[in-house]
Amino acid sequence: MMHCNNCGFDNPNGMKFCGQCGQPLNRSCPDCGFDNPANFNFCGQCGAALEVRIENEEFRKLSFSHSSAKPQAFQSRPSLPTQEAERRQLTVMFCDLVGSTSLSEQLDPEDYREVVRAYQHTAAQVIGRFEGTIAQYLGDGLLVYFGYPAAHENDAHRAALTGLGIVEEMKNLNVRLQQSIRTRSRAPLRLAVRIGIHTGLVVVGEIGSGERREQLAVGETTNIAARLQNLAKPNTVVISVSSYRLVEGFFACRPLGFQSLRGITRPLETYRVLRQSRARNRLDAAKAAMTGLTPLVGREEEMRLLSARWVQAKEGKGQVLLLSGEAGIGKSRLTQVFREQLTGEPHLWLSCHCSPYYRNTALYPLIDLFQRLLRFKEDDSPERKLQKLETALDQYDLPRTETIPLFTPLLALPLSEQYPPLNLSPQRQKQKLLKTMLVILLKLTEIRPVVIFIEDLHWGDPSTLEILTTLVDQVSNARVFVLFTFRPNFNPSWPARSYLTHLSLTRLVRRQAEALIESAAAGKKLPPELLEQIIAKTDGVPIFLEELTKMVLEQDLLRERVDRYELVGPLPALAIPATLHDSLMARLDRLAAVREVAQLGATLGRNFSYRLLQAVASMDEPTLQSKLTQLVEAELLYQQGLPPDAAYSFKHALIQETAYRSLLRAKRQQVHQRIARVLVEQFPEFEQIEPEVIAHHYTAAGQNEAAVRFWYKAGQRAVVQSANREAINHFTQALNLLEFLPPSAERHQQELHLRIALGAPLLMTKGYVASEVETNYARARQLCRQLDQTPQLASVLFGLWVFYLVKGQFQTALELGEQLAELADQTQDAALWLEAHRMQGMNYFNLGRLDLARTHLEEAVAIYDPHQHGPQVLFDAGTDRGVACLSYLAITLWLLGYPDQALKRSQEAIALAAQLAHPFSQAFAFCWSAWLHQLRREPEPAQALAHAGLEVATEQGFALLEMLCAMMESWALTEQDQTEVGLEGILQKLREFQATGAQLGQLHFWVLLAEVYSRTGRFDEGLNLVAQALAELDQKGEQFYAAELYRLRGEMLLAHQTAPDPAAEVEACFLQAVDLACQQDIRALQLRATTSLARLQIRQGRAAEAGAMLSSVYRQFTEGFDTLDLQTAGDLMSSSGLD
Repeated sequence: MMHCNNCGFDNPNGMKFCGQCGQPLNRSCPDCGFDNPANFNFCGQCGAALEVRIENEEFRKLSFSHSSAKPQAFQSRPSLPTQEAERRQLTVMFCDLVGSTSLSEQLDPEDYREVVRAYQHTAAQVIGRFEGTIAQYLGDGLLVYFGYPAAHENDAHRAALTGLGIVEEMKNLNVRLQQSIRTRSRAPLRLAVRIGIHTGLVVVGEIGSGERREQLAVGETTNIAARLQNLAKPNTVVISVSSYRLVEGFFACRPLGFQSLRGITRPLETYRVLRQSRARNRLDAAKAAMTGLTPLVGREEEMRLLSARWVQAKEGKGQVLLLSGEAGIGKSRLTQVFREQLTGEPHLWLSCHCSPYYRNTALYPLIDLFQRLLRFKEDDSPERKLQKLETALDQYDLPRTETIPLFTPLLALPLSEQYPPLNLSPQRQKQKLLKTMLVILLKLTEIRPVVIFIEDLHWGDPSTLEILTTLVDQVSNARVFVLFTFRPNFNPSWPARSYLTHLSLTRLVRRQAEALIESAAAGKKLPPELLEQIIAKTDGVPIFLEELTKMVLEQDLLRERVDRYELVGPLPALAIPATLHDSLMARLDRLAAVREVAQLGATLGRNFSYRLLQAVASMDEPTLQSKLTQLVEAELLYQQGLPPDAAYSFKHALIQETAYRSLLRAKRQQVHQRIARVLVEQFPEFEQIEPEVIAHHYTAAGQNEAAVRFWYKAGQRAVVQSANREAINHFTQALNLLEFLPPSAERHQQELHLRIALGAPLLMTKGYVASEVETNYARARQLCRQLDQTPQLASVLFGLWVFYLVKGQFQTALELGEQLAELADQTQDAALWLEAHRMQGMNYFNLGRLDLARTHLEEAVAIYDPHQHGPQVLFDAGTDRGVACLSYLAITLWLLGYPDQALKRSQEAIALAAQLAHPFSQAFAFCWSAWLHQLRREPEPAQALAHAGLEVATEQGFALLEMLCAMMESWALTEQDQTEVGLEGILQKLREFQATGAQLGQLHFWVLLAEVYSRTGRFDEGLNLVAQALAELDQKGEQFYAAELYRLRGEMLLAHQTAPDPAAEVEACFLQAVDLACQQDIRALQLRATTSLARLQIRQGRAAEAGAMLSSVYRQFTEGFDTLDLQTAGDLMSSSGLD
């Protein structure tokens, strides 16, 4: 039979024109089965003459049995395109004839040849129907590729359909062969096949030499497919777990467990494919597989629009909605949720699905729809189907004699004498059929409102589109809502109408993307860096977001907690999920002629300029521009501006990655090296502005020495910009690459420079006591000794000092400061003296020796020159030296009893940080100034300054400063009638701070917390905290807080009054506080402790004693009389007659 692709009519063999519609018929090639246009004399697929006769005419009939869906692209023998080898995901099918050796013994060689050819041709027809490619005929076996030379978005699905189709066709072939071929034993001939399918990574390209060259895929994927075929029982299809994951839900499969395959080291999970399910899309498949669906996210407005149009349609104002969007954007999910929303409403939902397999099968979606409307079952006989058709037509008041002959060829029903063919031309019969189908659909709306949902209109056949055009014209007064979905490459020709709405789905914004990711992760949060990578790669496309998240959760990257996931190690670059690979590769393969430009652009990056691409590409301008235009028109690239000033960007990061990963490793390295060389030689601005780009290309090219040089430049530039995370990445990249260079003094020198440069960003970002900080500086110190590098030793000593100081190892910190002072004395270097004074000033500050601290800090401030010693010069711990010294000096001065001078120095620190425009220094100055105002009992300015510092620290990722600023802000809240909020903030930040392992600063947190506990009456908690702080005083540093801790303990004991003799114990605490403050010459805290003691003594009737002591301390102050502590002391003396 000769099948007409225009109307679907089956014509007798030998016809040149269709007897149904009059269109020219294609001619099937007798050698390969390819459908050729009617005027071809030679096959356009294999070159064979179309008039050639096969020896056995009966065999010719057997070999090319009718199939209702003819192949659109069909290869029956290896004729793959010659092109450069590439990496790609491939689904490989291996099909083998069962018992071929035994069969050859039972048949005459000529008969055996014809049987094998019949089997091969039958299999080839099914393979061609689903656009597979026969790579090799291996005796009686077939090696078949799905995904090469052109990928489809569902290659594994096509392979499974092909496998089932071949098994089914073997039954029909056996019936035909048994009529013409006899075995020597006269036993019936029964052919059977075994089929194995596996999906995996391959390299596909030319192998062999001379005339024995062919395009083949190499890798374990083909071997596994062959081994799976050996596992299969006759007439069954066995697939691997990797293929199963791609077709799950679309097919009913039976698990076969883990199987050991010859030559494969690991057992492989396998499945037998039983049959195709009723799933029509990914959402149906998810339901069938019971894998669950993520909630619809970010489509509230679209849902409201659908609901509004439905309300109009129910009222008899028919509506048409065109829902467009790229693959995976959520068209099917939106319509599914809309359908679920209609549950419980009286309505009829009619749906059909256009399929890529049936783009040339006339009315395929509507045939499928009417078969379901008529309730046809697979086991219905033709007579039973005819009865159902008759009953339905009677319900619609359509005359049987005029209508049934229209439907019988469409529904593959036999004609009968009862319903003879109509005396109409093919074209007139087609028009009448379309009109009748439309009448039936509209009559349904008279019973109840109807939704007609037609999915994937971009795959619709011409006849289906024709009837839909008529439907759109006639729905305006019917209770019908017609809903079409399609991709942007399809342009419906329907003119604008008042009842026609076009809705284009856009990508999700970040907030929506995060919600979808969290939903895919079952409501648990992912690590921030992983979340960033998923969002960056997926561009707000829901299917990309969902599949990439699922892939991550299935890997061993994460540890599950109650409410979140945590990384178990460093975060690698995420691969492309296997579930997305085919669809992404298919987009590139549709433009095979320009794939080279896409790959070159992908190697340049997500974004690239025309000038750079032109400099790297080996092609003339017209050719390059033509290929770029094709990529832009296909919406793989976006273009801004016109060449030569044009800039391009890949529409999707995953498209770019797919194009890039399709290149072989050796080819990628060559391209990267060419790009790096072009950037250095022709684009010198990159070395100044984006050295990391050059570094990246040298790294990918395997040019490690050059890469190290440019990573170092990139890290230096990032440090200047306070881009600390980026600086860490750049320096770490360089250090990693150094390991591949041979050991030498030069390599050790490079490592030393890199480790010193890495120190400051590590301190600022990871925190002062991070293990990475100690490891980095310890290695740098070892290199200094090994290379005898005294100048670099200063930087290393400083870095180690910061680590040990914050860690609370004050003796080690003091020794490091002394070593740096010795080094400064040896070199007479003012910058080293500045650092030595700074280090010792801060050491003595934390040891409570404030007189020495003040001396060293003032010496440092006197030496400091912002032009010579600013944050961009020499080594630092992140903070500008002047800002750090002024800030510490301010706190020191306040403690010593100079509140006005302290405020002045603090303001100078803030001004200097602003002048330098150095983010870490600005956050530091704000934080220390907030601390000063907290000491001065001024919550409002403390909150404002802490908030300012918090904003900078959070934005820049300064972990430790973020905690300190948040703590200050929380304390200020407790002083302004937001006690519970502030208290929770302090507790939260204290937990985070303790988790860092830092000791320095913790005592300050405890003092703040104890104050809040005391003020809110939580005395037991406060007293326990103070007791813990006093016990650990020597470990924590900040010895100046000792006096304040004893004073707080006394205040809480006095208020709590649980001791047998509270007054005595309270007085002992206050006296201890006064004594400690006197010993350390901490006048500010001496005043507080004396004020508390004076209150107690006044209550005890010891006013004279109290007055003498308080007056003595008060008179030591020469400034700051408007501060709260001095005002409180003055008021107490006045009210009690002590002054």
